[in-house]
Amino acid sequence: MSRIGLKILEIPEGVDIKINGNTITVKGPKGELTRDFHQDMTVKIEDNVLTVERPSDSKQHRALHGTTRSIIGNMVEGVHKGYEKALEIQGVGYRATKQGSKLVVSAGYSHPVEVEQPEGIEFDVPANTRVVVKGIDKELVGAITANIRAIRPPEPYKGKGIRYEGEYVRRKEGKTAK
Repeated sequence: MSRIGLKILEIPEGVDIKINGNTITVKGPKGELTRDFHQDMTVKIEDNVLTVERPSDSKQHRALHGTTRSIIGNMVEGVHKGYEKALEIQGVGYRATKQGSKLVVSAGYSHPVEVEQPEGIEFDVPANTRVVVKGIDKELVGAITANIRAIRPPEPYKGKGIRYEGEYVRRKEGKTAK
């Protein structure tokens, strides 16, 4: 039994959902998202409440039930409130700056790494050691943030690198002199 799939989704004020076959379009104050879902899942809207139903109790339908409900919920929250993820940069000489629509990261390489700002994503650099990625698509915000972190992941000996805000990096002792 899918507990997430059975949860109802209340549609907040200012958010409009259109269902066209297996394509769902969600419009809100922050923007618009469109996504295709599996044709077996049935999405219904009654009295400002969205429900997702599955045709059978097969393993695939149970998996799709909760996934479909979660993705639609993320779309509604994204166009209503938006998503943001923050990164911290630690290390001597490691910094980030924003040049136009590009994010330029200096992370100990012989050249600065430039990250293009995709459509629907906004980079914010409040300090040269902090980067905030904002957008309405939760999946895209997480992917772009992970790509920026992958430029120089935190290393366990000195703790240098790019990490998620609040991420704990377990430190290793290193070599001991005899």
